[in-house]
Amino acid sequence: MDNRNHSVVTRFVFMSFSEFLEVQVSLFFLMLVLYLISLVGNVVIITITVVDPALGYPLYFFLRNLSFLEIGYTSSAIPEMLVNFLSKDKSISFLGCAMQMYFFTFLGITECCLLAIMAYDRYVTICHPLRYRTMMSRMVLAWLGGLAHSAVQIGLLLQLPFCGPNVLDNFYCDVPQVIKLACTKTHLVELQVVFNGGVLLVMIFIILLISYAIILFKIRTYLTEGKHEALSTCGTQITVVCLIFTPCIFIYARPFQKFTLDKVVSVIYTVITPMLNPMIYMLRNAEMKKAIRRLMRRVLCSKREINT
Repeated sequence: MDNRNHSVVTRFVFMSFSEFLEVQVSLFFLMLVLYLISLVGNVVIITITVVDPALGYPLYFFLRNLSFLEIGYTSSAIPEMLVNFLSKDKSISFLGCAMQMYFFTFLGITECCLLAIMAYDRYVTICHPLRYRTMMSRMVLAWLGGLAHSAVQIGLLLQLPFCGPNVLDNFYCDVPQVIKLACTKTHLVELQVVFNGGVLLVMIFIILLISYAIILFKIRTYLTEGKHEALSTCGTQITVVCLIFTPCIFIYARPFQKFTLDKVVSVIYTVITPMLNPMIYMLRNAEMKKAIRRLMRRVLCSKREINT
């Protein structure tokens, strides 16, 4: 296609959730509350895993990394959405859009890789407890995987020409929707992005489900001491894995065609899931609940000492 007679897109415009100001304001406060709950929950997890010496195992080191990732993941998209709810100018520069997609993709895929490492951590803990300390490394290679993946994704996208239209039916820049705005044939790029992203997500998800099935079988069959605690930890991680992977696979593991549920699913894995994950870890993980109680006792004791 000859693009010489077309202007180059320098900004993308986000489509509003609603034309009514009252709805926009209500959505602003709702999303703000959910975002703050997510931030507070993840900060609490980071604080507890740092200050409590009983949580010095690799599992909680990974959980701390997961909380860092979720803070960055949500912060790469939600603040822009909150601004757009109350602003007349609902646009973002091309460079800003590319940066948002890079960090959103990088942090998202790193989180998925980290969940795979956490599953391996559970496997070593249950199946090879004597080798646990020597086999687990605190060098989280998931970060490198996320960097490489996002570089490939955004590199493919930046090669495309954009000359209009420039309206995104979403509240943040997402790779599938931005690719569809390119003024050229995108079938090959879509296939590459789906293979690099969607197929990878499906493979990791299947591996995780098989891994946890093996772990649960080992726990129920061979483990005698600490069975309840092990089941609780695995159940927590399985719940989080399903919450993260299911909506992401719906968006990224299919052809880039518009579905009416796309925006709703985007809200689920961008806002709802990051809010639920810290609550699940804090309420369902036995060690985390004990650590929270210990932290609360320390805070109360400190206040009493100050008052006396």
